[in-house]
Formats: sequence, C-alpha cells, structure tokens
Amino acid sequence: MTLEPPTLEPLTRPARLRPGARVAVVSPSGPVPADRMEAGLDILRGWGLEVVEAPHARAVHPRLDYLAGTDEARAADLQAAWCDPSVDAVICARGGYGAHRMADLVDWAAMRAAGPKVFVGYSDVTVLHEAFARHLGIVTLHGPMAGTETFLKDPDTQESLRTTLFVPESVRTLGLPAARALVPGRARGIVYGGCVSLLAADLGTPSARTSARGGLLAIEDTGEDPYSLDRILTQLLRAGALNGIAGVVCGSWSGCGPYERVRAVLADRLGPLGVPVVEELGFGHGPTSLTVPLGVSAVLDAPADGGPATLTVEEPALR
Repeated sequence: MTLEPPTLEPLTRPARLRPGARVAVVSPSGPVPADRMEAGLDILRGWGLEVVEAPHARAVHPRLDYLAGTDEARAADLQAAWCDPSVDAVICARGGYGAHRMADLVDWAAMRAAGPKVFVGYSDVTVLHEAFARHLGIVTLHGPMAGTETFLKDPDTQESLRTTLFVPESVRTLGLPAARALVPGRARGIVYGGCVSLLAADLGTPSARTSARGGLLAIEDTGEDPYSLDRILTQLLRAGALNGIAGVVCGSWSGCGPYERVRAVLADRLGPLGVPVVEELGFGHGPTSLTVPLGVSAVLDAPADGGPATLTVEEPALR
C-alpha cells in the first residue's frame, strides 16, 4: 500500500517584539558594506530595539571574498545569537551566497532547545528558512535584511517589517496593488518558500522537505534569465517537490529579463498544476518588499475578474 505524504501543518509562532527587545544581526552569507550596515542598524535602533552585531557580521573570508568570513564563523555566529537567552530576534544583514555552506555546521538540536524566537531574511537565507522549518518547526519571516538597499531606501518595506514585528495583527492581508491572478482561484494552505533557485538547490540536502502537500508556495528570484527560471521550475516539478501544493504566490523577478517573458515561463510551468497562481504580490528583490510569514496558515485569493489578489494569514505571524 502506498502511503500519502503528510500534509503541511502550521508551525510554532514566536513572540512579537516590544520596545527594548534585543536583536542580533548576523551575516550567514555574503559580506556587508560598512555604510549599509550602519544605516540599517540605525533604522532598527530607531524602532526602539537594542541592536547587537554578531562577532563576524562585518567579516570577509580571507580567500573567498563573496563570503562573510569562514563557514565555521558564520555558523557559530548564528548559533550563538540564537542560543543567547537575552536575544529576542535574529535578523540577517544580507543574502548573496554562503548559507548552504554553513547550514550543516549548525547544532540544530541546541538551537531547538533554545526555543522559538524571530528570524528574518530572504534571498540566500531561503536555505535557513527551510532548515528552521524542518529542524526547529517555527514560523520565520521572509523579510528585508538590515544591510540591503531596499530596506534602507523604501519606507513601505521598512513599515511592513516593523508592523509585522511589533503589531502583527495589523498586517494579516498582504499584496501590492499590482497583484493579480495568473491562474484564478482560491486556496488555503501553509505558506513556505522563498528564492526559487535556492529551493531547487536545496533538493536532496538534510533540510529539504519530504513533502509540500497542502502548502502555498511563495517564490521570487533575481538575476535569473527566463530560460534559467524554466530550468529551476522544471527541476522542482521533476523532483516531485510541488506535488500536492494548494497554490502559488509569486513576488518580484528583478533582473530576470522582460516581465512578459518571465510571465510566460510562470504560466507554462505552473499553470498545469491546476492550482491558483498569483503574480506580483510584492515580496523579494523588488523595489518594495513586503514581509511574508512562512509556516503559517493562509488563504490565497486570485479573483478571476482581474481584481487585486491577496494573501491573508489566518493568525498573526507572531504571538
């Protein structure tokens, strides 16, 4: 007898932040320009947070300058910040590349024992979102990072993260005005995902999902040509990684070529799944990046009449 794979269930929600909360900033992937780091930390302090930098948050690998220090140092920073009982949240400074290299150096059992807290990041940090879901079973936030240009320059991006951290019940419904149905319909499921090229690269690793049944897949990317996006989505389809998903919500595709060509790939690869698909919800590498909770139950509404599409979480992202 063939057993059906398990359906995704909501994950444990961490506590919301309050003024005076202590936040650790880590760099699990690429190095951060000093001016951007300083500006991002100032924004967080302006929200009434006590901000501490991990020891290697501004480091650069001695030989591989696309990494923020050695794999061991980056893993140690993440683990130490998470296991510090005085730290209420861990926010990544930037993406780039490197999370895959350090993910298996983290003591996930020790981090699980430390209990839930807020974790924020996107792009390369998708690897860690998947690992946190699998190893720790907690809700994480696909949101802007402290040293990124979008966070520093876009007030809507800043406000989306701030309200999610402090007043999560006020941001239950997500979607920019441009969000529309690529495939109309309505679906309920557990939100998961991130940068789609990282989801494909995660296949076969210790943090890879064994099933996404009942999931609402949130995807975006940057710098991938349409043919490359086709290859990435085809890999996920051939691997069975999208079997049983309830719907798909797409964010931004910055630097991926003319959107008409990207849209054609999304329609071709995702349309045959027979589930609702929303385009341009407004998260990821675009000029405005909404904070999207991962691991929560939500309803995806993609109206057939061309009206605005939305993603509505059924409970606030944080307690």
